[in-house]
Amino acid sequence: MSARVRAPELRGRAWLNTGGRELTLADLRGKIVIADFWTFCCINCLHVLDELRPIEEKYADVLVVIGVHSPKFEHEKDPDALAAAVERYGVHHPVLDDPELDMWQQYAARAWPTLAVIDPEGYVVATMAGEGHADGLARLIDDLVATHEGRGTLHRGDGPYVPPAEPRTTLRFPGKAVALPGGGLLVTDSARHRVVELAADGETVARTIGTGSRGRADGPADVATFSEPQGLCLLPAQVAEVAGYDLVVADTVNHLLRGVRLATGEVVTVAGTGRQWRSAVDDHAHDALSVDLSSPWDLAWYDDKLVIAMAGIHQLWWFDPIRRTAGMYAGTTVEALRDGPLAQAWLAQPSGLAVSGDGARLWVADSETSAIRYVEDGVLGTAVGQGLFDFGHVDGPAAQALLQHPLGVCALPDGSVLIADTYNGSVRRYDPVGDRVATVATGLAEPSDLVLTPDGAVLVVESAGHRITRLAPGALSAAGADTVDGPRRRTERRPTELTAGEVVLDVVFTPAPGQKLDETYGPSTRLVVSASPPELLVEGSGTSTELSRRLVIDGSVPDGVLQVTAQAATCDADVEHAACHLTRQDWGVPVRVVDGAAARLPLVLRGMDAG
Repeated sequence: MSARVRAPELRGRAWLNTGGRELTLADLRGKIVIADFWTFCCINCLHVLDELRPIEEKYADVLVVIGVHSPKFEHEKDPDALAAAVERYGVHHPVLDDPELDMWQQYAARAWPTLAVIDPEGYVVATMAGEGHADGLARLIDDLVATHEGRGTLHRGDGPYVPPAEPRTTLRFPGKAVALPGGGLLVTDSARHRVVELAADGETVARTIGTGSRGRADGPADVATFSEPQGLCLLPAQVAEVAGYDLVVADTVNHLLRGVRLATGEVVTVAGTGRQWRSAVDDHAHDALSVDLSSPWDLAWYDDKLVIAMAGIHQLWWFDPIRRTAGMYAGTTVEALRDGPLAQAWLAQPSGLAVSGDGARLWVADSETSAIRYVEDGVLGTAVGQGLFDFGHVDGPAAQALLQHPLGVCALPDGSVLIADTYNGSVRRYDPVGDRVATVATGLAEPSDLVLTPDGAVLVVESAGHRITRLAPGALSAAGADTVDGPRRRTERRPTELTAGEVVLDVVFTPAPGQKLDETYGPSTRLVVSASPPELLVEGSGTSTELSRRLVIDGSVPDGVLQVTAQAATCDADVEHAACHLTRQDWGVPVRVVDGAAARLPLVLRGMDAG
């Protein structure tokens, strides 16, 4: 048996949700601790926050979750932005600010998110990357409770979480908005879990739809509940008449689409089961109420269907309100930037959609690649953006321009597109004719959407400013734009040194306690490998059912990124009516090619036994 590993001490720039107290592992002795390494841009990290909520509630007297925020983007290093994100996403546990990724490195994290489980005596007993670990964590916690209660080393009682003061603003982290034909605005008030109708002034509340509490109930406006809703789309009148509702809401954390009858405010679920999608990719039409979705973030009516920015699985989906069917539209679930036919293209957390005035082009804010993409004639292309790890604030020719995690787009009548460049706090304009990018507004608080009103004005949803603001009219012209030559940044993670030539990729998977591999519907595991640039891999790209693969690295390519996606299907062992589970993880592994370096690349899909 290997030696027990002491958990590294928790140190960072500051603590949040502790009432100003700095915590140490000694303060947490006697509790089971889950250190959740996350970054607030990452949809997988947000999924884990939601997976942890019921576990935190169930084991409140023995478990302490510590969020260790280890940022990817420059904006995420801002302590005020982190504090806003902690409130925005309802994080009800202590959070350690780890801006330089010191804790990330000490705990040997290699992917967002990573969970490390520390026992009541201060030893790391398990680590796991990715999402989908709730069942395994519950079993592990039960085992630790039994063990340490028997030893007398488990201390029950309240944890160190101290809630912050409740803010008072009309809106709280609004997400998306849509203009009403007769004036006024509908806004998703995301942190308050409701839809708000504002008058034409963008400030006066005309009515609210939803109770304001997190939930997933249908019914009248004062009964219905949502969970962190985002995108909105008004259906064409003839479609709405047949469907029986006018507005579709992307109910993001519930993994649902909700229909709203604007005349009454009645809310009905129109797509999704409420379960998060963890399946195989197919191109079939599914009954909309029987298919699982994954963090739908925005919506747009395009190509005679409702297109969904399915941020949680890096795809676009479609929904037909009349046939009541849904299915995959674009993307393979691989998180990266690759153009091409829709079924073969790669996206990375698409979060904003807009349709050009002539209806020919669908614009996509592809947030994790800091890119603006577009769909036209069955192909996905890229207008601005260079990849998962390149970002900044640079204007000029589109091929050199850089954004930072944009969440929204707005098509203008002249064919150009406005960009809610969220983490740069700016609105940018891309001109397809000149193929150039310019900055039209700065100093905004995490703009997440842009709305063109019937009278030609542009409204900005300032999410972290908790308000709707109006863009100056002159900013919409090229003459009103500025050219910014700001910093060019790249996410710097320590690269893995690999030798040129033959390398063995091993994805290590250990089923959670009480589970076994499930081959009921075919092979239980799946591995997808690709590289950026593609030339990095001479051999080894593609899809297989084995979690080990021989790669051949091209020694003439000095560095790059290996993109690895692995999944494993399991089921409960020796249980009647066993539940099925799917564990999945995406890695973007920075690689440096060095002669004589390692010839093996091990990755852990789920490591439930670190000691």
